[in-house]
Amino acid sequence: MKKADIYYFLLVGMTVQSVYANEQNIVELEQVIVTTPLAEKLSDTAMPITILSDDELRLKVGHSIGETLKNELGITSQSFGPGVGTPVIRGQSGPRIRVLANGIGGNDASAISPDHASSVEPLLAERIEVLRGPATLLYGSGAIGGVVNVIDNRIPEYLPEHALGGALEQRFDSVSNETATTMKLEGGKDHFAYHLDGFFRDRANVDIGGNAIDINAARQVDPTLPNTLQNTDGYIGNTSSDALSGSAGVSLLGETGFAGVSMNRLENNYGIAPDGTGGEIVRIDLKQSKYDMKSELKNPFAFAESLRMKLGYTDYQHTEVPNGEEAAFFTNKTYEGRMELTHKPIAGLHGAIGFQAIASDFAALDKATATDIVPQSLTNSYGVFAVESFTLGTLNNQLGLRVEDTRIEPNGLNSLSYLPVSASASSLWKINDSNSLNLAITRGQRAPQVQELLVNGFHDATRSYEIGDINLREETTYNLDLGYKFKTDWLRAELDVFHNWASDYIYQQRNGQFVDEDGIACPVGTPCFPVLESRQADATFMGYESKLIFPLVENHYGVVDLTVFSDYTRGQFVNGHDVPRMPPLRFGFQLDHFKGAWSSNLRLTRGEAQENPGDFDTATASYVQLNLGTQYLIKQVKEMDVLVFAKANNLLDENIRNATSYLRNFAPEQGRGAEIGLRVKF
Repeated sequence: MKKADIYYFLLVGMTVQSVYANEQNIVELEQVIVTTPLAEKLSDTAMPITILSDDELRLKVGHSIGETLKNELGITSQSFGPGVGTPVIRGQSGPRIRVLANGIGGNDASAISPDHASSVEPLLAERIEVLRGPATLLYGSGAIGGVVNVIDNRIPEYLPEHALGGALEQRFDSVSNETATTMKLEGGKDHFAYHLDGFFRDRANVDIGGNAIDINAARQVDPTLPNTLQNTDGYIGNTSSDALSGSAGVSLLGETGFAGVSMNRLENNYGIAPDGTGGEIVRIDLKQSKYDMKSELKNPFAFAESLRMKLGYTDYQHTEVPNGEEAAFFTNKTYEGRMELTHKPIAGLHGAIGFQAIASDFAALDKATATDIVPQSLTNSYGVFAVESFTLGTLNNQLGLRVEDTRIEPNGLNSLSYLPVSASASSLWKINDSNSLNLAITRGQRAPQVQELLVNGFHDATRSYEIGDINLREETTYNLDLGYKFKTDWLRAELDVFHNWASDYIYQQRNGQFVDEDGIACPVGTPCFPVLESRQADATFMGYESKLIFPLVENHYGVVDLTVFSDYTRGQFVNGHDVPRMPPLRFGFQLDHFKGAWSSNLRLTRGEAQENPGDFDTATASYVQLNLGTQYLIKQVKEMDVLVFAKANNLLDENIRNATSYLRNFAPEQGRGAEIGLRVKF
């Protein structure tokens, strides 16, 4: 460990010791799912759901949504260098994962290509919910793999206790000399509530354990690389970044409900790890403005519990800048609206019906040549959905249905139409106070997205020539999810197994050819770029997520729990080939210590080698990752709550190659580093 890292932990340790006498007990309340309209308790749902909130979220927050969630069961991060990290859920990523901000889609370009950062930032989150299985059909065909909802209270739904309150948070991470400052102010009086927030983040190049480029692996998939590559040792070049964001929201609240509006501005500039050829150094300049409206009426009709409406407009753009010259330019202007009516119990049924509409204007242009990478395309999608819950004896059951009409109108081409239909059924059997069994069956369909259909051109950031397929059909999956939970004083256990059958599965893969920026074939030995094609084939996915929690110690020194965990996903085409970019088998343990307001954890994760990387890709080696975290909550210091937290990441300084990353051979995961933070809530 570096001297600076040691100093940071000594500082945090002295701070914690100085306030240890102020410890207070923390009472844990049962989680309620806010992403679904029925507001179910976590213990009453048959769906696999992950919830991060409060102090746990503060300790786990990373530089991106993917990094924040990557240690949760069944979830990894599809990194494209440190500036980008989008979530991978059970091997599904990109257009199959819907990232929401307060229930409305981020509507950026992160689902279009792996080099595009998500505009939904975890730094400002108060709560993150991850849904898998049947509930995903509420949010569109693009959520066939999962939903990640980041909740930040931008539009207040309840009147705060005080006229002025808020929080200030400061973080520092030694692995990239990153500083991040977050601010939130909110309050209200009578029927008026407001919310202001913002953050600033600045990061230098990221430190790693070893060389940035795995030269042998890189040449294995790209024989056109020159004999000599410019490699770096101990850091990844061009991985600095800076981001700035600000939001404001107001609401009018009353006994019958609320209505509010908000606006947000985000600017993010980050670099893409170089390929060592000495060629283009690419930066991405991202800008987004977002405007949202949300309202709720309680008991609007005799048979209705609530009527909720959300409307958002997103104006997103980013420019890829190789060597200081503007090149690929992506823009996405999107309207999204949804309405949900939750009805009172009728003949034993309690549920909701809803309508969702999305209108998008997307385009990708190469400014250097004034040619289209993706032609300007108008996409209109309209969906209706319903979900109903009912009880039969000891069984809690839920049925869902969604029908969606999607029409894409590309400039200069014939329009394309799709009609995805999705349905689900799930049941939770509470056998007794200690045992429960859940089963979910889902049929999901999604329409191909614009990039998969129409892309045709050189993409600077991915350093590839991408070719779409306008003849792609709807992708259909049949998912079976079986779960078991056991809870006693001496053990808590959770096991989820799943099997997914996918027809016409859409994926992007190298075809073994290399061309120049104009798409012309190149002779071997000439610096050129791989061709990535949109393809479609039948595939199966199977795997599991499991954890066992053993209470080890409970005495005047505190409580110590041991968690043993593992997850695995295997993706394979019916022709025997491997689905590319699948996460490897992971297993490990975590020790948690709690004493009053002080908590700490030690986590060791073993990732096995990924020996099934897919055609024209490389295997990744196994790794061992050791992380340490601690935090202390000081309550009511001059009417303020003070949270001190610290993390040590990758203590063994392993050179980890991420199997889900397109840049696995050029940008390993971050090396050993220490992160400290202070959050003051008033």
